[in-house]
Amino acid sequence: MDSLSSIQKTNSVKQIDWKEKNIKTFGVDLSFADVPEYQRTKYVHRLHPYLGKFIPQLVEVFLKKYFKEGQLILDPFVGSGTTLIEANILNINSIGIELSEFSYLISKVKTQKYNIELLKKEILDILNKTKEFSKRLEKNQELLFKNTFNIEPSEYFKTWYHPRATKEIYFYKNLIPNYKNQDILKIIISRAARSARQIPHYDLARPKKPIKERYWCIKHKRYCEPVNNAIKFINRYSLDSIKRIEEFNRIRTSAKITLLKGDSRIIKLPTKEKQIDGIFTSPPYLGLIDYHDQHKYAYDLFGFKEYSEFEIGSPNKNGNNIKNRYKKDITACLKNIKNYMKPGAKIFIVVNDKYNLYPEIAKECNLKFVDVFYRPVLMRTERDNNKFSENIYYFVNK
Repeated sequence: MDSLSSIQKTNSVKQIDWKEKNIKTFGVDLSFADVPEYQRTKYVHRLHPYLGKFIPQLVEVFLKKYFKEGQLILDPFVGSGTTLIEANILNINSIGIELSEFSYLISKVKTQKYNIELLKKEILDILNKTKEFSKRLEKNQELLFKNTFNIEPSEYFKTWYHPRATKEIYFYKNLIPNYKNQDILKIIISRAARSARQIPHYDLARPKKPIKERYWCIKHKRYCEPVNNAIKFINRYSLDSIKRIEEFNRIRTSAKITLLKGDSRIIKLPTKEKQIDGIFTSPPYLGLIDYHDQHKYAYDLFGFKEYSEFEIGSPNKNGNNIKNRYKKDITACLKNIKNYMKPGAKIFIVVNDKYNLYPEIAKECNLKFVDVFYRPVLMRTERDNNKFSENIYYFVNK
């Protein structure tokens, strides 16, 4: 079944048939509907929320079935680093590529090795200093910290945050250069900034406007007040980050993780040609997620550069040619990394392919179609009622 028409016919099979096929092939239902939230976000996978990321169980199932210890796999759209983490746990070497400055930072923090004692010391030290500042704020004594808190908040923070939360976030940010583990501190305060916005508790992913008054909360089934501080989130995520990094540190293997910042369409990999055993990746979905806007608070706080002109599949790129541009971009990526892939390398692409572009892309890249799997995506954590599904394409490098 290697032709375009065969793949499209396969895509039309009813969902119940897909569920039966998945259980027969993998021994599990790929929706992972029975996996509780704490397992979906185990260890470092929850260091920072990231809309559109893999569920780690999906990556684990495919890597276990199709790859072996000591092999080398690639994720050319690494996002928040899930493939790299799961590969390491299975003692599989990995390379990840990411263009987004903020996504790269998230993956770097999740995958790097730490001096755990120094990490804990620094996280707790900056936390305690910020707690002390927060107590002074309550007593209107913030002027005692005049030399530390000296940056005028941006318009974004003035709009979306309570003044107290803004001061706490900026105070923490200004202390970061005093520490060695600056990247993890940036992730902690970014995660806190995400939660401290004055938005409904049930709409953290895509808020439309700030909430300044009491509102009915769908999540808590009661009236809630807008968030008026950040310190409770800074405290919570500081302790949580230590716990998660310690957990991953205990189970990580000696498998090598190589993280690269760059564009998969043109990047040169630090490996010899024909060395990569396979790919497991999820490219940007066409017109579905604005990867910059979902982390607007972080881009504003740290001045991360946006690469919107290079972003693949951005919903902000309108016009009749958007599908053709997307197809061209993904094709360029696969053709570039084919130079490093072994003949017979296994390629798994997880994507919401509602326009059936990937069979055409595979044909143009001289990839052999092997199979395709379907999985419904349960977007419970973001309380999104939209039905959503993914295709998992299985190709082989000719």
